[in-house]
Order: sequence, then C-alpha cells, then structure tokens
Amino acid sequence: MTRDGKSPEPGSPPTAAAAAANGHLLDPLAGLRTPADPAVDVYLTGTVFLDIIFTGLDSAPVRGTESWARGMGSSPGGVANMATALARLGLRTSLAAAFGDDVYGDYCWDSLENGEGIDLSPSHRVPGWHSPVTVSMAYEDERTMVSHGHEAPPPAVPEHEAGPECPPPARACVAALAPGRSEDWISFAARRGSRIFADVGWDETGRWELAALTDLAHCEAFLPNAEEAMRYTRADCPRAAARALAEKVPLAVVTMGAEGAYAVDGGTGETAQVPAIRVEALDPTGAGDVFVAGFVTGTLAGWPLADRLAFAGLTAALSVQEFGGSLSAPGWMEIAAWWQHVKTHDDQAAALRHYAFLDDLLAAAGLPRTPSEGAPVWPLRRAVPTIGFRQR
Repeated sequence: MTRDGKSPEPGSPPTAAAAAANGHLLDPLAGLRTPADPAVDVYLTGTVFLDIIFTGLDSAPVRGTESWARGMGSSPGGVANMATALARLGLRTSLAAAFGDDVYGDYCWDSLENGEGIDLSPSHRVPGWHSPVTVSMAYEDERTMVSHGHEAPPPAVPEHEAGPECPPPARACVAALAPGRSEDWISFAARRGSRIFADVGWDETGRWELAALTDLAHCEAFLPNAEEAMRYTRADCPRAAARALAEKVPLAVVTMGAEGAYAVDGGTGETAQVPAIRVEALDPTGAGDVFVAGFVTGTLAGWPLADRLAFAGLTAALSVQEFGGSLSAPGWMEIAAWWQHVKTHDDQAAALRHYAFLDDLLAAAGLPRTPSEGAPVWPLRRAVPTIGFRQR
C-alpha cells in the first residue's frame, strides 16, 4: 500500500522522490522500451529479513565476553538486497514476499516501497507473524551471521477476490535454485518469455549434483561463486567450472572473489574475464546479490558480455564499502562519482580500460561526469540507517 492507502499499479516506476533519493537517474532500458513491453522489468521472490549489522570488530566474539562494535546499521535484507540493487539501477522491480505486521515489518515495507520504489503488490502482510531477523558481524574481511525466523503462511485470499498475478509478466526473473526443489513459477515464467537468471546457495546435503538443480533447464544464466561452481562440476578451477556449466545453461558466470569474475557464453563460445576492483570493504553483506543485479541490468540493456561482467563487479565492489546488503547497493550517482574518481588518478589504468563504456553511458543519460558538471566527489556516502528515528 502507498501512504494514501492505495495499491500501486504492478511494476509502476519509482516515484520521483524515491528516484531522486536513490540515484535512479538513468533508465538503462530507455532506448529499448515499447508500449507492448511488460510493466515489470524484473520479478523476484523470497524471504525479507531485518538485517542488523555490526562492523568494526577486531575479532570474532569470544565466549563469555562482551564485544563492542565501532559501527552498526540496519536495513531490509534477504531477497531485499537484490530487489533494492535492481531498483537503484533503474529497473522496474517487483517483489513477492511475506512481511510481518510488527514494527520490523513496517520498516522493511516502507523502506522498499516508499524509499526504493519497488512494486510490492505481489507481497502480503501476515498478522501475528514476526519478521525474520539476521544479526551480522563483520570482521577480518569476513562475516558471521545469526538468524531467526519461522516460515510464513501463504497469503489468505478471500474467495470473492483475485490475488495478485505471481509471477507477473516480466522481462526477467531472478531465481534462487536449491537441489531437489522445483518451483512451478520458474517454468511458468520461462514459458511466458521471461529471461531467468539464477544463483544458488550452499548444498547442505553435500552431494553437489548438478542434475538436482532441475530448474536450471529453464535458466538463461547461472551465476554461482567459484566454490559452488567447482563442486557442482567437479572441476579443479573456476574457469573450467564455468566452461562445464556453459554446456548445461546458455550463459555461465562464476564469481572468483579477489580474482574477479569469468563468464562463458555457451551459444557463441565467447568468454570474458574482469579483475576485481580493490576497495576497502566495510561489510560484504549482499555483495553477491548486487553483482547479479548489475549483470541482469547489463544483459537486459544488451551490452557486450565483457561490459556486463565489469559492471556487475563494479556494483558489487561499491556495495561493500557501506553498511547493509540493501542500503549499500549503489545507484547511478555513486557509479558516476566512482568513474570521475578513476579518471583523475594515474594508477587506474586497468579500470579505465575495463570501464570506458561508462563514459558514453553516463553522457547519454545526461549525468554529470566531472565536478564542474555537478558530479559528486568520490567516495560518496549514504547516511547510516537505524530503526527508530522519527522524521521531522
């Protein structure tokens, strides 16, 4: 619901206020849109958590002691990480999720719908169900998380009312695959013409059988990390794993941490690799989700494979410099500020080579590219959020 109690049209673009606040200053699909296109660019579904993130810890908490963190933030997490990242890159994003009717649920709903302009018409509130919560502690370039929550009941739809269409018609959908689990909405969306992008989590069974990912057959792109890719393919290196996966899915993208990312187009045989951007990481929460969002954006916009891969790596790198998986996702102003920064420093030759496409992209959108044009100075910082501040 919007603040006036009305339901927004599914897939409606962000409000002007939300767009301005979050850097939605560039529509990457502007030159491709037609009246016949679906209202939604990207649909996704999953669990929204309330994330509470502690940073600045010197080490892991020690049993029986109290540890003080130098920083703390809170934000919607879980599937909200990717939904926010997609919306901030200018894609019309629709999210289906359950929200508790507690204060945490209010905060997450308001942040996503009114703050980010995400379409929540496929989502629902659950009376008496408390929001899932994750506490994340970042230290030594890693993180430890503690989560709590219960499975949400399905939405109750009165017999005389029609529930929202799930999934709605969309250019693309993002799915989280799990071994031994098949979801009907994925095959339905693929048959209707949506392009399916998928990632995967850790296989708790320890079997790592690619055949168990039955919905992979409906996917256009599969984006595991290096460890996951090598375990599923039994390959001895990430690049070999990507090549093996490209025999099963049209496009395989493997993230390799500090080594960057590697992609193989199974149809054309084209490959691409980009190095990681070195940044001072504050909180790695949600970086993988932001990477997927960047790659989806470039793919829907029709960019070359190398540019898509570079852009995905850039958005992920920018995200780890702030608190939280969703609120740290960069918008176009952060991207423009970073690009201006690298162009004025002599030690950024590699970045200039891999990201030269940004110059034409930002210029075509009319975004400032230099301080004299109004570009913000890097590093651009967002306010650190917390729950409880009242708007004045």
